[in-house]
Amino acid sequence: MSAETATFPRAKTSVFAELPAWFWMACGVYALLLFVGDRLLADSDTYWQIAVGRWILDHRTLPSVDIYSFTKAGEPWVSSSWLAQVLFAKAYDLAGWTGPVVLAAACAAASFALLTAILSRTLPTIYASLIALAALVLTCGHLLARPHVLAMPIMIVWANGLMTASERRKAPSFWLLPLIALWANLHGGFLFGLVLAGAFALDAMWNALPAQRLALALRWAAFGIGALAACCVTPYGWGSILASLRILGLGELLHLIAEWRPATFGEIDPFGLSILGLLAAALYYGARLPLPRVFLVLGLLHMALSHVRNLELFALLLPLAVLTPVATQFGLRAASAVRPRVAPAAILIVGLCAWTAVVAARQVISPPPIYSPAAAVDAMKAHNVKRVLNDLQFGGYLIWRQMPVFIDGRAELYGEAFGMSLARALQLKDVNGFLNLLATHDIDAVMLDPTTPASKLLDHIGGWQRLYADERVVVHVRAAS
Repeated sequence: MSAETATFPRAKTSVFAELPAWFWMACGVYALLLFVGDRLLADSDTYWQIAVGRWILDHRTLPSVDIYSFTKAGEPWVSSSWLAQVLFAKAYDLAGWTGPVVLAAACAAASFALLTAILSRTLPTIYASLIALAALVLTCGHLLARPHVLAMPIMIVWANGLMTASERRKAPSFWLLPLIALWANLHGGFLFGLVLAGAFALDAMWNALPAQRLALALRWAAFGIGALAACCVTPYGWGSILASLRILGLGELLHLIAEWRPATFGEIDPFGLSILGLLAAALYYGARLPLPRVFLVLGLLHMALSHVRNLELFALLLPLAVLTPVATQFGLRAASAVRPRVAPAAILIVGLCAWTAVVAARQVISPPPIYSPAAAVDAMKAHNVKRVLNDLQFGGYLIWRQMPVFIDGRAELYGEAFGMSLARALQLKDVNGFLNLLATHDIDAVMLDPTTPASKLLDHIGGWQRLYADERVVVHVRAAS
């Protein structure tokens, strides 16, 4: 047999190699987040989110007034994330702290799998996977067991639906409206979904021929009205929209809340490197975008620079905003689609489920001690403390332990004036204000971070004594007369 006609057996490949990139992304992200499960509980707000969900399940109704603080007790308050809170509460009841972590990890995994799948329809698989991994690195600091993570897959599907309609010079399908209604019940960020609809409507007008624009504008306007109506399909009706707007109107107080602070480039971090990298690539390769997409990119960048909590919006939506123009300009094409094989996919899923069950049974996941000052709260309960003036980061745990709080993470309830006056008092920028707070609210215990100036002041004024102290918290109580 001649060399020209000789045939050689094809090398065998593993069946796992035939799984699509989005499936591997989902499994990898889920496994990674479950492995670092404690990190997803590194936020005191998770405590009160679950507490609210359990209250809703116990009372079969939604709260309409504050029931957790003694400073705002009875004042109107809307739980705009009620559905996510119920889901987290049920997950906790089923599997302890592993439950909320699994729920958040599954939604995050679905988000990055969706992003990979959408990008893979236009880009080579390796590019799509690398972009999704970069987005994961940028968002990892805000991947927490909190309602916004449950809304992330919905946001990606919503944005992709709007983008696809715009590029096809059509109005979005009305089948998208149930998505934003679900989003409105999961998290207050649904208002951004309405902003995206407006942005892609302008993009659709830009793409359309002049003769098509009027009819297309009317169809997009009808969709926008439907989306606004869908946002009101919540137990609170218009109240959910008003509650979300109230958060955005907190002014100076937002700069005191870690996730609402502006981004800083004082140190090299993934966000700063990504901005520099994108600028360098755009300048070197001469990337060009249609004007509406330029405005959308600038808007996402402005949001991420203004508040670090918006970084996941930038990371997840920027690739979608530039996907088609960049791929068209540089001639990028997707590889042939790979259909997932049932057997290897089932093996991986069963393996992840088994690992999840083992983690839940062993209860190896719990909130970091810095957010769980159990010994300090035990000491206060033993001392029969009733009214605690607390630092913001301890509010969630106090609610979890069924102690009325002075303040917690529900900034829209307390408002800008209350929050700023408390901040000035605790930083001793208004010493008389701090002393007035102790007297006016009949405070019998003060629970502060050791670095908070007010905690040191109480060591040097009469009538107060230390009850408990460690490297994370200091508790003072009124001294016996």
